[in-house]
Amino acid sequence: MASTQDLKRRVRSISNTRKLTRAMELVASARLRRAQQRIEAMRPYADRMIELMSGTAQAAGAVRLPLLERRETVGTVGIVAVTGDRGLAGAFNAQVLRRSFVVMREAQAEGKEVKFFTVGRKAASTVRFRRLPLANSWTGFSDRPSYADAQAIAHAIADAYVNEEVDQVVLVYNAFVSPLVQRVTVTDLLPIPEEALGTQGDGEGEGEPAAPPAHESSHPMDFFFEPEPRNILERLLPVYVETQLYRALLESAASFFGAQMTAMRNASKAAGELIDTLTLAMNRARQAEITQEILEVVAGADALTQ
Repeated sequence: MASTQDLKRRVRSISNTRKLTRAMELVASARLRRAQQRIEAMRPYADRMIELMSGTAQAAGAVRLPLLERRETVGTVGIVAVTGDRGLAGAFNAQVLRRSFVVMREAQAEGKEVKFFTVGRKAASTVRFRRLPLANSWTGFSDRPSYADAQAIAHAIADAYVNEEVDQVVLVYNAFVSPLVQRVTVTDLLPIPEEALGTQGDGEGEGEPAAPPAHESSHPMDFFFEPEPRNILERLLPVYVETQLYRALLESAASFFGAQMTAMRNASKAAGELIDTLTLAMNRARQAEITQEILEVVAGADALTQ
């Protein structure tokens, strides 16, 4: 059984650790609020960007552009895995890597090669440790990504696709749902999906009104494009890729802070429970020592009276 001094040292050590986890929880909570604000500010831009690209694509008609071209045979799949630069965030990094490896095994089962493009130190270190093909990696901005970071990643991935180094690009990241829930999302990045261009379906969705206003239905609005819609679309496609990557980076950053806040809260709770258990054991040990001393005093007094 541990002595009272040993238990005191353990309680003191765990108390210091709990102070650290509480501080990290508060910092993650503050950063999470800022990350959520950035996502909310970015979403209208991303939605309007998709609307603009869809309208331009419909006006341009059938066009052949490098980022839209679908290869007849997909020989190499590029996987963009977005993780954090740091840990202490529960399963945040592990679940993205697990899903990325599932995508890798599915591609390899179809006879395709795989190349990784990693964002975050955790993904890069794991891919290197497993000796998997690593085409490029970016680190140092997972906590607070900027649009310039998304541009650098998008340009490298687009160049790899245009130069036929990869035939398909898949993006894997944590989408932010709530501080307690981060959903792993897998989406096709290149070639740009036809759904993003609005070239499939009849244009009516489940959530759209049954009938548009009378003036819109009787007099549809026409647009004149200058320059030609094809030239505008050619400029918009790289921006779309940048926007999708920037959105994924922001979602991943918010998810990281949410996961870290939850993990640190759980760690503080576990530390408190352990402190209570050790305090109870320490009190029992102290009581046992006091009882033993009383017994020794009584035994000594009995010996003197005999």
